[in-house]
Parts: sequence; C-alpha cells; structure tokens
Amino acid sequence: MNTYDVAVIGSGPGGYVAAIRCAQLGLKTAIIEKYNTLGGTCLNVGCIPSKALLDSSHHFYDATKNFATHGIEVSGLEVNFKQMIARKNEVVSQTSGGINYLMDKNKIDVFNGFGSFIDATHITITKTDGTTEQIEASKTIIATGSKPSTLPFIEIDKKRIITSTEALSLTEIPKHLIVIGGGVIGLELGSVYKRLGAEVSVIEYMPTITPGMDSMLSKELQKVLKKQGIKFYTSHKVTSAVNKGNEVIVTAEDKKGNLVEFKGDYTLISVGRKPFTEGLGLETIGIKVTERGQIETNDHLQTNVSNIYAIGDVVKGAMLAHKAEEEGTMVAEIIAGQKPHINYNLIPGVIYTWPEVACVGKTEEQLKEEGVNYKTGIFAMRALGRARASMDIDGQIKVLADAKTDEILGVHMIGARAADMIAEAVIAMEFRASSEDIARSSHAHPTYTEAFKEACLAVNDRAIHS
Repeated sequence: MNTYDVAVIGSGPGGYVAAIRCAQLGLKTAIIEKYNTLGGTCLNVGCIPSKALLDSSHHFYDATKNFATHGIEVSGLEVNFKQMIARKNEVVSQTSGGINYLMDKNKIDVFNGFGSFIDATHITITKTDGTTEQIEASKTIIATGSKPSTLPFIEIDKKRIITSTEALSLTEIPKHLIVIGGGVIGLELGSVYKRLGAEVSVIEYMPTITPGMDSMLSKELQKVLKKQGIKFYTSHKVTSAVNKGNEVIVTAEDKKGNLVEFKGDYTLISVGRKPFTEGLGLETIGIKVTERGQIETNDHLQTNVSNIYAIGDVVKGAMLAHKAEEEGTMVAEIIAGQKPHINYNLIPGVIYTWPEVACVGKTEEQLKEEGVNYKTGIFAMRALGRARASMDIDGQIKVLADAKTDEILGVHMIGARAADMIAEAVIAMEFRASSEDIARSSHAHPTYTEAFKEACLAVNDRAIHS
C-alpha cells in the first residue's frame, strides 16, 4: 500500500493547487481524480471552455456589428459552429495537459478513480474498470467541487432541458434558448448563443438579475444585455419545464400571479450549483455536513475529523475557482506548520459577458445595512478616450470609500476588461489603500484603468474628465 503525507481528492483548481503547494513544501502528495482528465469542473466543463466560446462568439459579434464602423468591409460571414466547439475542446485539452505536466514536475502521484474513505487515514480508489486500490494518507484534503443544481419539479434530460455542461457542447445553435436563472452562468452562456444568432430569454425569480451584486451592476448589465437583444423576465417564478420532443415549454408566474408560457428548442437550467460529496464515505468517518450539503469546517478549513480538511465548492462561501485556489494554498501551508490567512472580503467576483462585470469588497446595499458612513465616486466608461477608440463605451466604475478615513471599502465595475482591472482594486484593498492613494498614482494614458483612477478622484468630487 502506498503511503502519503497528503492525499487530495479532486483535481480542480482547489485540488491541484493544494497538491502542488504541498509538494513544494516537501510533503509526499497524491491526487485522486474520478475522471480521466485533470482540472475538475472549471477546466473541463466550466470556466475555461465557457471563456473559449465567449471569445469566439465575441469575435463573430464584432465582425457582424462593429467592423463596418471601423472601415472593415466583410460579407458572407457565417458561423462554423463545429469548428468553434472543436477549438474550445482543444483549449481544454491543452490546459488539462498542462496540469498533467505540473503533476509530473512536482512528483505528485496521480490516481484516476473514485476516492472514498475507509477510515480517517485510508482511502479506497475505484477505477473505471471496477478494480480497486487503497492508499494511506496522514492528511486528506477534500476538493470534490460542485455540480449544477436544478428545481425539484424539473427533470434535466441533457438533450433539450440542459445544464451548463451540455450547453458547452451543443451540436447546433439554438433557435430560442430559454435560460432559467439570471446569474453568472446563465448570462454568460446566454450571451454566447445570442451573439451567434439565437433568441435568448432569461427568466429570473428575483426582481433583478445577478442577485447579491451591487444594484448598480445589476441594472447596468441588464440594460446593456437588453440592448444586445437578450429578453429579461424578472420577478417570474418558473413552475414547470417540459420536453415536447423538439420543443421545450416553460411555464412561469409573473409578479401579478399571471401564468406566462415560453417555448424554445433548448432550456438551460442555471439556478446555481451544489456541493458534490456523494460516495466519499463522509458518514463512514463521521464528517459533519450542513443542511445545504456543505462540509463543516473551522477557520483553518479543518473538518471535525482533525486530519481531514475541505476546500472550494464543498465548503461555505462563494463557488469560485480562485477562492478554491487560495484555500488550497492555505490548507497546504497550515499542514506544513505555517500560519497563512485569507481575507474573504477581498475575493473578487467576475461575469465574463461583454462588457465584463467585476467587483470586490462591500456593496452599497451592505454598507447601508451595516450603518457605515461612506462616500461614492462614479465614472462612466464613455468618458474615456481609450473606450471611445475601441467602441467599448458601455459601463461605469463605482468606488465606495469610508467617509472619515477614505479607505476603499468596495469597487464595482462594468466595462471592457473589467475582469482584468479588478486586480488593481484587490491589491489596493489588501494594503488598505485610500481612494486618494489610487487618485495620486499615475495611470498610463489612454487605458481602461484610467476609469478606476477617475472614480477614485470622484469620491472627493475631483474627477477630471466628468
């Protein structure tokens, strides 16, 4: 039987990063993955393939809508959807291969099979051919991620009523895609297919899309996506979704209680995700799980079984790849005797629509609820020379700062490259910067990041270009 200092169950961003960090710290490490490819949901059927399709569809949209204004005349453009999916698959394959290389480089043993606990220090690995193997590990990190949630009265058939996994590998562009759930996943995949010519209808139970984000972002994003042609039905409670062969009929109640019917050839269920822990044998070793299926942990991400830790989507908090990565690093360092920490308030959130949406820190609604006195600075992207040059004038940046100390408490962006720009805000807030610190830092001209500086200037009514 092979013996290890640490075994990691799950090879997504949390798991493989945890394994690498353990190996860097001199710990003999194994990683267990039930699928044949490493990388978990994010790499195989989540973050990476969705971004590949978002980029491809964005190129097509630009070519059809904006090239002529740039003086580029094109005709006869058409989508080779088969090739688009093939390119996406190649991106996934290359990235997964990169994880294999990193495992080899760091001398991490990879086991392909389903891992489950025999006891607190022994794990059985069931391979696809039914054979089993056992390993022993002094410490184990559970990083098994999550799977798509559904509504109890909807049966996902993976043909017409689909999850994000199937939406990434369709064989045709939908004529009418009905999206149930106006959150991150639904809006990103809805954007992909709208750009490629589908009619897209988003049905959301809450009064606004992207619930939980700052209301400015929700309103601005809905306005922009509506302008792009996506239809929104907020405050609608879905009551059924039925596959009728080549058509799906979705019924919902609007805010007045009236029954509304939608007909489309595909329906995407994007109502969130839930922790995946089935088959791990948690009950065998007495690991506690919450009513929501999350593994209970302390501040060190340690379960009630002291040598077993859990990270990422299986524990509380935002289900984000980069949050899982930070947790994987932290647990590895704790096991090695170090004292790392994570500031969960500074884990950024991103939506990869176009314009992109990004945020970090407190929302304005949270500050009001907490009774914090704050100042606000807002700057519109259309006032930037760089945004006008690229024809990306939609969006704005909002900075929230403490009324007395001027410390930045929250940053909320919608605009071109917001996903990249939010990093500056995260760094600033990690060092507890004031809005004036950013306002007095030189930003190259012309760039999109000037909007962040201008929003910080606006906190004290000093914006130059608005």
